[in-house]
Amino acid sequence: MALRAILKRLAIAASLSCVTASAGADPAFVPVFQQNFPDPFVLLHGSEFVAYSTNDGPNVPMATSPDLVNWRFVTDASGRKRDALPRLGSWAKTGFTWAPEVLQLGGRYLLYYTASDAKRNAQCIGVAEAADPLGPFVDSRNDPIVCQTQLGGSIDADAFKDADGKLYLYFKNDGNRVGKHSSIWAQQLSADGLSVSGEAKELIHDDQGWEQKLVEAPTMVRSPIGYELFFSAAFFGWNDDQERSPYGMGYATCSGPLGPCKKSPTNPMLHSFYDRESGCISGPGHQSIFTVGQRSFMSFHAWEATSGCRKAADKRYLYIAPIFWKDGKPQLGPSLR
Repeated sequence: MALRAILKRLAIAASLSCVTASAGADPAFVPVFQQNFPDPFVLLHGSEFVAYSTNDGPNVPMATSPDLVNWRFVTDASGRKRDALPRLGSWAKTGFTWAPEVLQLGGRYLLYYTASDAKRNAQCIGVAEAADPLGPFVDSRNDPIVCQTQLGGSIDADAFKDADGKLYLYFKNDGNRVGKHSSIWAQQLSADGLSVSGEAKELIHDDQGWEQKLVEAPTMVRSPIGYELFFSAAFFGWNDDQERSPYGMGYATCSGPLGPCKKSPTNPMLHSFYDRESGCISGPGHQSIFTVGQRSFMSFHAWEATSGCRKAADKRYLYIAPIFWKDGKPQLGPSLR
């Protein structure tokens, strides 16, 4: 019953989105949450959606929505933003908790997060457990589960459960941090999701001009055309001498969850733009893809911008758009707002 109610609400939101898009004068992409909420990940839980973001006060801020359009922060009794991960693993330092993603396994929830290792001069990936998607998540380990120290560290974990039940973890080596190449890697997870096994496989690396020597934020999905690896690329920020951020999103088709993968020749699939009909968006990226019934959606962030599509405050807003496949390619519809 809860899923049916959500689908009804989403149908209304999508119809309003199509009306907005057909009007021509309104932008195709509008944020659904005009609060700083970088690197968003969205999880469907019961009759609501839960979104997690990179640290902004709390280690892992959260927001909830009944319909993907109306969002609000999860707060405690005093009105302060609630932290999904109030205490990091003993290996991690506070202040650099990035890109959380949550995987549900039965009645357990696993939160994969990036943090600064206290012993190593690098960002690494940890995992925390909870019985509730709102936490509190607990990381009881003394070490991260992935840390490619020789390649600059590891960030942006994405957990994927295949149709056969096997689990995989995708991540980026933080090579650009130390003057090396960056790549997206895949490694099998244990059945409980708490550790990796086998060798990590390199799926793609930064070999395209638009990527500006940086690929990150992997998202593996099983789409109507097979395995697809979505990713973000180029500098995430907005330099003062640039009209808009160079950050954008691309994808690669893969033979299986461990590759090999081949990037689409039409990348990027979404990038910064500014025009009369479509409006303004700067630095769209760090996507997550989730399904509701038979429908698929993509969440991502983009920078707050002025009416002239120039840099505004140092905030990244949450966007939600339907994603579908046409002629063998993923395509985004207008956002739900």
